[in-house]
Amino acid sequence: MKATFGANRVRGCALPRLRGRGQANNPSLALFDRDGEVYTEIVSDCSQSTLRAIIRGRIDPQRVVCSDGWPGYDGLVGVGYDKHVRINKKNIFAKGRAHINQIEAFWSFTKRRLAKFNGVKANFLLHLKECEWRYDKASSLLTQNLLTLIKNPRKVLV
Repeated sequence: MKATFGANRVRGCALPRLRGRGQANNPSLALFDRDGEVYTEIVSDCSQSTLRAIIRGRIDPQRVVCSDGWPGYDGLVGVGYDKHVRINKKNIFAKGRAHINQIEAFWSFTKRRLAKFNGVKANFLLHLKECEWRYDKASSLLTQNLLTLIKNPRKVLV
């Protein structure tokens, strides 16, 4: 599911507040695996081709894909994702067991965390990846992972 970070308007510009496509922002995409893993990426645009390429590279076609009503997710069935469930957040929040609550919770966590910095202009990708790493992990596990990284900086943690 995608989210945008950034100002609704450019400072010093007399244009009205913008929403959606007109924003000067960083569009980001997050994929959530039901096993608890999150993958985030900053995308140049939220077009169908861009989103499809990321989804095809990260998600097995046999998995169930749940998404919101963003038009960029149209046509996933045509490229092999036969189990694509769309959740229209305006009307319903779940279709049986299919829901997008966990990815919504991730974006809420990320936006609350980044709001503490009063806007992240430099190294936004690193902050986003840190939120990906921190999400839904106990503080004791985070401490253990940090100690492992300090002792062996070349070790890759899962």
